Amino acid sequence: MAPFLVYEDKGAQSSMLPPLVLIHGHPFDHTMWAPQVAAFSPTRRVIAPDLRGYGASPVVPGVTPLSVFAEDIARLLDDLGVREFALAGLSMGGQIVMECYRRFPERIRALILADTFPAAETAAGKKSRNDMADRLLREGMGPYADEVLHKMVAPYAAPDVAAHVHRMMTSTPPEGAAAALRGRAERPDYRELLARVGVPALVVVGEDDEYTPVADARAMHDAIPDSALHVIRGAAHMPNLERPEEFNRVLAGFLGGSSSPTPPLPETGGSAPRPPQAGA
Repeated sequence: MAPFLVYEDKGAQSSMLPPLVLIHGHPFDHTMWAPQVAAFSPTRRVIAPDLRGYGASPVVPGVTPLSVFAEDIARLLDDLGVREFALAGLSMGGQIVMECYRRFPERIRALILADTFPAAETAAGKKSRNDMADRLLREGMGPYADEVLHKMVAPYAAPDVAAHVHRMMTSTPPEGAAAALRGRAERPDYRELLARVGVPALVVVGEDDEYTPVADARAMHDAIPDSALHVIRGAAHMPNLERPEEFNRVLAGFLGGSSSPTPPLPETGGSAPRPPQAGA
């Protein structure tokens, strides 16, 4: 039985548009989507949960595989009476979105994959994630948050944005973050799944993202049959917070007023090599 997730559910439940479900990344909570909830709830229902182990949702120590996060989301949406929806996720949230599509594709009307990547973890990456889990349990979230803040958001990000991101990271329970890291280390490879995606998809990435560089986003865009790609300049790993106006404009253009396929958005920006790290 899944723990009861804390969530924000806002907007026009009577709208004919499919609800928009927003899945946060690690180590954040649903408030990372505040600009999107504000922008889209006037016209459609928007649901943004705190994943188990994050925000105000219950903490389950140990190991939390992506499949468990997906089951939690399915149960929450069942409880809310939501059968079909557009599903968006950033970073780890994007990998949870892919796991959701693997498990219940018939419920998903559109995919939004932001600053994420589909490959299974390497041997070095598994060790890195498990070592980080040990470190978070030993030290707490503060030293990690200080270390990675300006990879999560660019050094030139607005101070209030950086403060919000740092606050989310330091507020995350170490036991929940560690359980997710251990589970994420064992995630499957979603690259073959992407080639079978049968709904419109939007791939978004910050131009200066070090964790999931533009090259990863281009590869996902190339793999998904009906997809659009947009690179957001002046942003790193969290373009929805760093450049919310552009992110919201791109997302609104993709979602439109129905679930019908949308013409691809213009591709912009350049590519960058992946650094050897697994922090996000």
